[in-house]
Amino acid sequence: MSDAFYSHAKLYDLMFPGGGPSVDFYRAEADRQGGSVLELGCGTGHKLIPIAADGHPCVGLDFSSEMLAEAQRKAGERGVAVEWIQGDMRAFDLGRTFDIIFITANSVLHLQEAEDLASCFESVRKHLAPGARLVFDVFNPSVRLLAEADGVRRTREALSFVDPDRGKVGVDVAENYDAAAQVTRGTWYLSTDSEPDFVVVPLEIRSIFPRELPLLVSLGGLRLVERFGDWSGRPFAADAQLQLCICEPVSP
Repeated sequence: MSDAFYSHAKLYDLMFPGGGPSVDFYRAEADRQGGSVLELGCGTGHKLIPIAADGHPCVGLDFSSEMLAEAQRKAGERGVAVEWIQGDMRAFDLGRTFDIIFITANSVLHLQEAEDLASCFESVRKHLAPGARLVFDVFNPSVRLLAEADGVRRTREALSFVDPDRGKVGVDVAENYDAAAQVTRGTWYLSTDSEPDFVVVPLEIRSIFPRELPLLVSLGGLRLVERFGDWSGRPFAADAQLQLCICEPVSP
């Protein structure tokens, strides 16, 4: 888990403001399924707050107390009721079931070991009501991009943002890819002209390749029933940047 990366919740929201087609997709899935919603790795509520505003009973679970505090503040500002729970998606027991469970924005990729992924999916299965589904998204790994993770610090212009207190903040990232572990190990640097590297945090993200994804899901008693390649629902293909997955419990 990359705890330090998520300890700066307000900066995270400025760098990743949310919205867009991913939120539209998850809102539509919640409406289609109906009923209660659980999001694992909910962060600051980018997806869950709009879904709760649509009238769905929502629970958000996250490992980071800082992210949950910001989510609670934002939900309060919008007058939206969400139950926020600090917990570990690798193993949790909320004592109830849900009509749909989400793991969005690559959050499941913080689980680097197969055992942790299996434990997470098993916990999900136990929390699915009859007819319920798990929906999650992860990137589709590009061998070319992974090979370019050479440890060199590079500027990510697309991630720069304006902090009301600091002004323009630049973002640099240095990454190495550990092929044996299928983990990209990075260091992120946030800087302003007057305050270079005022935040320096590690971030480690696993890659899950398309052929292994159904097997990992099955270790937790689930099966992959649909996989899309983008937020419009295009069928998954080798050149897709996204693996958008719909899973159901395996029948006894």
